[in-house]
Amino acid sequence: MMEEPSSVEKIKKTAESLFAAAKGSHDWEHTLRVFRLCRRIGYAEGADMDVLLIAACLHDIGRCYQDASNGRICHAKKGAELAEPLIQPLPLSQERKQNILHCIRSHRFRGNGTPQTIEARVLFDADKLDAIGAVGVGRAFLFAGEVGARLHNSQVNIDDTQPYSKEDTGYREYRVKLSKIKDRILTHEGKRLAADRNAFMVSFFDRFLSEYAGER
Repeated sequence: MMEEPSSVEKIKKTAESLFAAAKGSHDWEHTLRVFRLCRRIGYAEGADMDVLLIAACLHDIGRCYQDASNGRICHAKKGAELAEPLIQPLPLSQERKQNILHCIRSHRFRGNGTPQTIEARVLFDADKLDAIGAVGVGRAFLFAGEVGARLHNSQVNIDDTQPYSKEDTGYREYRVKLSKIKDRILTHEGKRLAADRNAFMVSFFDRFLSEYAGER
């Protein structure tokens, strides 16, 4: 007899189908990277792996709504709304289901929700780790291209720029968000990984500015 797929595998297949039209910076590949980081950090931190990995699969299913609204809709809140009917049939307690929804609601860097459970803290960290380091640099410029931004705005004050515009460059994303992530990481294993990724990212953007100015 074929083994019944686990709840994680069932949700993983369902979630993948929801990313068919996703933009590259927050596509299914991003979710898979977060999934793998959750697995790595979650084991180290003693998390409920079913809760954590289901939340990882679903954490960005509301992202397309935020992109379409130019940031007016919070993808974390919307994602939790969309995830609720998807997880109801799963053979999990209501407490664990509520934890999954909490993980999704509280994973956003700019969100209002604070991760209260170990699973929520691990998901928060995994999602942020994918925004820094070599992958994070690549994603920053990928997102900038998606919103039609320039390569760099050397003559513009970062404080006067707007998100989801031609001013929303990879460097702007680094200054307003990515450079702050290392100090927001919540778990021990996450902090260890973030230190290395952050060091690479700082070095990259220092070099980027030098090359852009023609100094190297």
